[in-house]
Amino acid sequence: MRDWLLLGTSACHLCEQAEALLDTLKLDYQKIDIAEQEQWQARYAIKIPVLLKQDTQQALCWPFTLEEIQAFTTCEQ
Repeated sequence: MRDWLLLGTSACHLCEQAEALLDTLKLDYQKIDIAEQEQWQARYAIKIPVLLKQDTQQALCWPFTLEEIQAFTTCEQ
């Protein structure tokens, strides 16, 4: 299980931008299409893209920058 999830939907240009940022940082994450997951739809539908730390369920909602991702992924949570 990966530590990080990127919640989004297909054909979402903001999700593509978030993915590009995560790839720049070489963060190991799993993409989840919330359209296929009712529990994620209910919680994050208007907040995507969302970077979610699986073990703590802490979320970084869009918009976010490279610096914000780095701070979020490196701090003790």
